[in-house]
Parts: sequence; structure tokens; C-alpha cells
Amino acid sequence: MGFQRLPLTLAAAALCASLSGQAQSPPAASAPAAAPAAAPAANPLDAIPENMPFDVPYGAPISLDQAQAVIAATIAEAKKHHWKLNVAVVDSGANLVAFQRMDGAQLASIAISEHKARAAATFRRETRVWEDGIQLKQNYYALSLDGLIASRGGIPLIEAGKLIGAIGCSGGTGSQDEAACKAGAATVK
Repeated sequence: MGFQRLPLTLAAAALCASLSGQAQSPPAASAPAAAPAAAPAANPLDAIPENMPFDVPYGAPISLDQAQAVIAATIAEAKKHHWKLNVAVVDSGANLVAFQRMDGAQLASIAISEHKARAAATFRRETRVWEDGIQLKQNYYALSLDGLIASRGGIPLIEAGKLIGAIGCSGGTGSQDEAACKAGAATVK
């Protein structure tokens, strides 16, 4: 049985040996020159911006009263639409200040709402930026960043030009979470 495969094995080895010589041979002088290969597209991540993006200075941490007011406005917006959300507010150091779970909101979204708020505070930008970067711009490197969540619904809270905290909502669709959070964030001036 092993001898029956021997001719096939020898033929395959001969074919590979004959092709390997051609693959490494320079083209004949009489052959027309091939068009130069197109330069690879520039990597947009290599661009160096003039100013630091998302350079919002950290401010004093949000107070409990202010955090509760942000949550109240967020929940009022969610109730108008019959959305059941979990809402978390963190301070400028990404520490939880206040949290509220609406009746019937899914349990998995408790941790997600906190994660969105922490990511918005530590990265000083809306979490939608990461969602868009990964889904639309294919910036997959972002998936390797600790503490990142690439899902809308995390909004920094800016008062007098300084980041005092962030809000995170979860339980609805990403666009529902984001809309409710923006209603709450609008109470901070």
C-alpha cells in the first residue's frame, strides 16, 4: 500500500522543486517591465494632530446632590419613552457617586451603566467615540485599552469647562441609552 503512493509523492515533490526555482528567478530581460506596485494607503492613525484631542481638564468631583439631579433628569427622559434603564454617575476620578435602577431594568445593565460612566470619565469623551472608531473606522487597537467600552451611553459631565464626572446608562438600545444620558448631562452647565 505504501508503494502505491510513492509515484504520487515523487511527482508532487518534483513539481514543488521545479516551481521553487522559478519563483526566485528574476524576470527575463526581454519581458516587459511590470507597473510599480501602488503605495499602501496611509494609516490615519499616523496623523499627528496639532492639539491634544479631548483635552478637557479634570475639575472638582461632582457632588451627591448634583449627581442625583442628573439621574432624576435622565430617568424623567426614560419614563417619557417607557425605557427601563440603569443609570450611574461617577465623579471626576471615575468613582461611583450615585446609581439608580429603574423598575424592570435588566440586571446585566447595572455593571454596564457603571462601566460606561467610568470610561467616559477616564477617557474624557463620550463612549460613542469608541463605538464609531471601531465600527466605522476599524480602529481595532481600541479594543486593547483597559477600561474601554465601545457602546454609546457614556457621557462626560462638563461644568465651567472642566470634567466633574460622567453619566452612564444601560438597559435600552445604545441610542436610547445615549439620549437619556444626554438629557441628564444637560442639567450640568
